[in-house]
Amino acid sequence: MNHTVSVIFRAIPLLMGAVCLSYGLYILAGPKDADHFVAGHVNVGLTAICYALFTTAATIIRQLIDRYGRVWGIILPLSGYVVAAAAVIWGIVLANREGTAENLTAGFVVIGVGFVSACVSTVAAASTKFSLIQSAQLLEPRSGPPEGAHSRTIGAVLTAVPVVAAIAGFSLAIGLLVRGDAPGFVAGHVLIGLSAICTSLIALVASIVRQVRNEFGDGERFAWAGLVAAAGTVNLLLGLFVLFSSDEPYRLAPGCVLIGLGLICFSILSKVLLLALVWRRTFELANRIPLMPIGTALTCLFFAAFLFEAAGTDPAFFVPAHVLVGLGAVCFTLFSIVSILEAGTSE
Repeated sequence: MNHTVSVIFRAIPLLMGAVCLSYGLYILAGPKDADHFVAGHVNVGLTAICYALFTTAATIIRQLIDRYGRVWGIILPLSGYVVAAAAVIWGIVLANREGTAENLTAGFVVIGVGFVSACVSTVAAASTKFSLIQSAQLLEPRSGPPEGAHSRTIGAVLTAVPVVAAIAGFSLAIGLLVRGDAPGFVAGHVLIGLSAICTSLIALVASIVRQVRNEFGDGERFAWAGLVAAAGTVNLLLGLFVLFSSDEPYRLAPGCVLIGLGLICFSILSKVLLLALVWRRTFELANRIPLMPIGTALTCLFFAAFLFEAAGTDPAFFVPAHVLVGLGAVCFTLFSIVSILEAGTSE
């Protein structure tokens, strides 16, 4: 990977983060109604995921171009965790401020976004030893990790982070759904979708850690990918169920957003598949896998275009139309990460 390409791939997550942030602020600068409040805050919150993806991109790229020092191994993941913590705290403040329906919805969704950001930052932390994957492949299977790899304890801690985030997200979602009101229904279902993304990131973190430690076996080559595919399918099917099981207008937003969150899971699937398919073997179509997040990004954006048109006659489509733009930006950011992984595993 040459320097120019490395700069482009690092710039994409920052640019998409800037899109989410500026778009969210632009929405918040509009009319002071509940729809603008929720859509604006969610888009601003998605900036945290884009920044966490930047830390992952920078962590891997600096290793590929031999410009990775110990300080970057601390600063990059740590800054991602700081941004994730800020998102969670901000969500808690929003959810407990004024007690309005829009505050509760936006607050709990931003908390879920913070959970996802923490999981992505853990991908960056696991990737601090990414360059050792090539060394591990030269060793006999399960003959022990290469020198300098994550210890067994560190590997377990890294894998536990997305597990805890997913459990916390699903627990909050159940609590919201038990409320039985419209705000709880909306926030609860979106939190389920975000928690499914955390579940998908368990597979990614585990794949990286286990390959670095030379513990990745043939039996799990597609097991982790299956977990991600299942999470994405659950989001898509749940979104369709929420949309078509009732004609209540408040179900439109969570239904459409769940479909967008399912597309993010399938973007993550491309990363997990790539790591599995090139482990100890050559996969001729590896350079085609980065097309998957491009497809999901375009799907989000085209879906948003239809929803914007529908919002002209039904205001209930306003929030999902605007949120799907931000989700499309996240999917495109994942294209950068998959491309970096493809470059790193092919060298």
